[in-house]
Amino acid sequence: MTAENHTAQPQAPAPDGVPYDEPLPHYPFSTKGDRLAPELDELRSRCPVARVSTNSGEQAWLVTDYGLAQHVLRDRAFARSVLGEADSPAQDAPILAPELLDAMNHLQQAGLRAEVLRSLGRDQPDLPADWVARVTGEGLDAMIREGAPGDLQRHFAEWVAAQCMCRLLGVPFEDHAWLAVRADLDLTMVTPTPEELARNWEEIRAYMAAHMTARRPGEPRGLVDRLADLNAAHQGLTERQLSNIVSVLFVSGYEDFASFLGVAAYNLLQHPETISAVRAEPETMPQCVEELLRCSVVLGNAIPRFVTADARIGPSQVKKGDMVLLSLDAVNYDSTAFPDPKTFDPTRSPNPHLRFGYGRHHCPGAHLVRRQSEVAFRVLLDRLPGIHLAVPPQEVPWHPNRMAIMAAEIPVAW
Repeated sequence: MTAENHTAQPQAPAPDGVPYDEPLPHYPFSTKGDRLAPELDELRSRCPVARVSTNSGEQAWLVTDYGLAQHVLRDRAFARSVLGEADSPAQDAPILAPELLDAMNHLQQAGLRAEVLRSLGRDQPDLPADWVARVTGEGLDAMIREGAPGDLQRHFAEWVAAQCMCRLLGVPFEDHAWLAVRADLDLTMVTPTPEELARNWEEIRAYMAAHMTARRPGEPRGLVDRLADLNAAHQGLTERQLSNIVSVLFVSGYEDFASFLGVAAYNLLQHPETISAVRAEPETMPQCVEELLRCSVVLGNAIPRFVTADARIGPSQVKKGDMVLLSLDAVNYDSTAFPDPKTFDPTRSPNPHLRFGYGRHHCPGAHLVRRQSEVAFRVLLDRLPGIHLAVPPQEVPWHPNRMAIMAAEIPVAW
């Protein structure tokens, strides 16, 4: 939902016991990736911990300050796993099963977490760089054959994300379109009914369950089979729990990666001087990717936490049972942490962005996104050195109400 439809002003915390007599602003303010919603900038300067209403109708505390976000991610008074329980507040649609929100803890308890971290770690044995470079080139070649203007979202962002996630998990790439449609719906806010979302999720889960059932023990096709083989030995997870978790790995991995590659490409194409500089010095690509991770607006919603005990967040007193939302997009534009935050600076150093969380709450897919983005963008700039947007930036369309912000199309010429 866009800011234009929600005109209530962000509220500062009310004194304890004093009711709010004005309507709360509705969060999210925007689900477009062309810029940070101005309401988030205004909040950070005036009210960095503000009460908002959410898509579920619940109230929450929205945090837009860098230091306060670090505090919430560090303090054990703010938990994520509790939000998977039936009576917990929800940001959007109800959570269908606890393991969907707390997959890594469930994997750890079952003795499976190490295998996931090995697969997603620095080496990523399932995703060698030469293979990623080759499939990235194949997607771009298909776009070139179709002629300009081409769609970089389809032939680069979604193509690379689907190739990587299918190979990593060991599911057939020919099924990627079927899976992607359902992943898109799963991470769409507001418009689907809870019944539609539950039915859609069951289709994904049943697909993964059937995939695991068809495996040959000891001959893994990818991470899904390896997890199934390991789980068979100890039965730490039920079949439903494991199929739910591997479904989360695909949906979150594909959607988040496709979202970032698309929004980052949209941003990079508005800086031809950076494209020229990185092509001249390709060793600077990792630093450029870090700045793209900082400045790309990719979160349609926010990172939720549950307050497990009365606590303070800066000036605000929060109560046990409250929900806290962290806008990592907003905190990555906080001038106290990033000088001149609205300037795209591919040489920015240090660049302590919170795109992948902080401390113990660190995204396990961080290495995958960093490494494969570096490879994919190198291929993009080498293959199409003259690439540019084929329309003004403001005319790039965006899918509405996506949790992982996604361009509907990125028209380019070369």
